[in-house]
Amino acid sequence: MKRALVSVSDKTNLIEFVSGLKELGYEIISTGGTKKALDNAGLDTIGISEVTGFPEIMDGRVKTLHPKVHGALLCVRDNPEHVRQLQELGIDYIDLVCVNLYPFKQTVQKPGVTHEEIIENIDIGGPSMLRSASKNYRYIPVIVDPNDYDAVLKELREMGETCPVTREFLAAKVFRHTAAYDAMIADYLTNKTGEKYPEKLTITFDKVQDLRYGENPHQSAAFYKGMKPSYSLANAKQLHGKELSYNNIQDGNAAIEILKDFEGQCAVVGLKHMNPCGVGIGATLEEAWDKAYEADPISIFGGIVAMNEPVNAAVAEKLANIFLEIIIAPYFEPAAFEILSKKKNIRLMELDTTLEVTTKYKYTNVNDGLLVQDIDDHKLKEEDLRCVTNRKPTEEEMKQLLFAWKVVKHVKSNAIVLVKDNMTIGVGAGQMNRVGAAKIAIEQAGEKAKGSVMSSDAFFPMPDTVEEAVKAGVTAIIQPGGSIKDQLSIDVCNEHGIAMVYTGVRHFKH
Repeated sequence: MKRALVSVSDKTNLIEFVSGLKELGYEIISTGGTKKALDNAGLDTIGISEVTGFPEIMDGRVKTLHPKVHGALLCVRDNPEHVRQLQELGIDYIDLVCVNLYPFKQTVQKPGVTHEEIIENIDIGGPSMLRSASKNYRYIPVIVDPNDYDAVLKELREMGETCPVTREFLAAKVFRHTAAYDAMIADYLTNKTGEKYPEKLTITFDKVQDLRYGENPHQSAAFYKGMKPSYSLANAKQLHGKELSYNNIQDGNAAIEILKDFEGQCAVVGLKHMNPCGVGIGATLEEAWDKAYEADPISIFGGIVAMNEPVNAAVAEKLANIFLEIIIAPYFEPAAFEILSKKKNIRLMELDTTLEVTTKYKYTNVNDGLLVQDIDDHKLKEEDLRCVTNRKPTEEEMKQLLFAWKVVKHVKSNAIVLVKDNMTIGVGAGQMNRVGAAKIAIEQAGEKAKGSVMSSDAFFPMPDTVEEAVKAGVTAIIQPGGSIKDQLSIDVCNEHGIAMVYTGVRHFKH
């Protein structure tokens, strides 16, 4: 009679799977809560202590760490010496292993959980059995994922055993599973000890979905999410439309990052190719949308829209009039959903905009390497600003400057943003020189530039950008300051009555 060792925390479809094994003549060895669940379902099991001849000790910390378990799992069955030793010691084969691990991730995320409880949910015996059996996958199928139960049962019923390709596939999944499990433990303890950039970086992600392709059709791609529930597109709920593409996700993420900086204000962000094409705030969502749209009605075509208030029918009617790839909002009122869902392909996504950003770091891959840095979560307050010109900003100018600074932080460098009346009117992004970015933003703004304010993500190395601002009719500027030629720009501002404030902080974005 073949024997299966079954010990799982996740009991999804467990009874059905073990029933199938029993029908195929398997004897079931089990432990703890799994044994209890199977016994209660009328499925007879053998306790692990009956196999080892040794009691579970230390509150169950030691129960499967025994030669009669690991010898049965690690024996190379076509090695006569291994088989002889097993027979001499009275150890019987274990022919199938079904194990998943203590819920470490779920434990860490529990409100009010103690360190002691977290430590107790570090599984030792489970990973040991999984690794032993998976090392010996030539002979033993090892199942760690309930989604594989049906496929394994199908092969056992049809062939009497699993095929080598399936066992290798399952073993690879086991080692990914245990690697991710250890990575979560390492991350928890590393954070607890305050080690910021450890000598080994172990991060793990769960697959959300395969994507149709990457940035371009000849590139394959998939979408993964981190371990913690957070303010992320990976945790949004798609209500309607075709599946997301790689570029959709990149743009959607960039849009919600901007939106997060407008908490407490009714805001709409329009975005295209990782840069904002229009940002507006208003007393109502409709007003905020009108401003975001009017900022650049050409570029928003085929873009992403993110908003931090529920979408109502009035706003939905306006959104439906143009081609958009994605609309992200905390909620779509039924009437709004009915209007927008008439468009077959548009993605409608609900995301709780009050969720916290739990990630601490920004990861950027380079060839065969990874750059890691703190996320740019700097919040600027009015009291942090230093006015360096003879004229100070008016109260209204100050409000617009702070708005402009929130936006320019998210524009690819070199970046210049013009703002007026609580909306962007010109965005110059990703230029090789700053005055070039200014000219683009000013050209886009046109006549609206008169009476606007300007923000720059980094200092002015020359006065040429300020000179362009003067010609356009800009009345106030916000920038980091810090150039050895700062005084040249200050002089131009003073000459033309422009107010300029320094933040002391730059926002390069590459």
